[in-house]
Amino acid sequence: MKALIIGATGATGEELLQMILKDDTYKQVDIFVRREVNIEHEKLKVHIIDFDKSDEWKALVNGDVLFSCLGTTLEAAGSKEAQWKIDYGYQYEFAKIAQDNNVNNYVLISSSNASSNSLLFYTKMKGKLEEAVKALSFTKLIIFNPPILIREGSERKMEVIGIKVIKFFNKLGLFHSQKPMETKLLAKAMIKAVKVLYNGQHSIVGQNILKFT
Repeated sequence: MKALIIGATGATGEELLQMILKDDTYKQVDIFVRREVNIEHEKLKVHIIDFDKSDEWKALVNGDVLFSCLGTTLEAAGSKEAQWKIDYGYQYEFAKIAQDNNVNNYVLISSSNASSNSLLFYTKMKGKLEEAVKALSFTKLIIFNPPILIREGSERKMEVIGIKVIKFFNKLGLFHSQKPMETKLLAKAMIKAVKVLYNGQHSIVGQNILKFT
């Protein structure tokens, strides 16, 4: 099989890439990134692209499964418009191109409580993206809705605070469904889910993700 990854330089994407490179199921891995990466492997092919210029790279989007790990924060993006462009626009366009190029399997990392009806910007954006990719015609579509993720060396201040708060409540026996999850567990689940789930659309929420690790 041939895997395609966007967001391979992020916390989960990095874990996913390393695991797939060691997985004999995959004979080739293509990653699409915006800048040079410091990794080499006989199975790896790196495409440095401008996501705004899809005509230059859309013919390269060919394979068996697309893993979408792309995402940013409002702080890093600088505005809601910029974050929407990355988290929704780039991911949807890449998924649409993959569908058009007969990539049959698509795995998307969404978020907890994603809903197009949400009053919160982030979860509404993720919900809108879920609805959009569900309208595409992938043979197998797998959407992961993980709890807050534990990213090694994370500089996301609100995320770090959130993890501490939830862990505190977990110790009191509360909010177990929202127990923070390590990115390596999510990455492992993404790989296994492609192998074991039947064709169709699947949403894997919260601690149910651990069933695939």
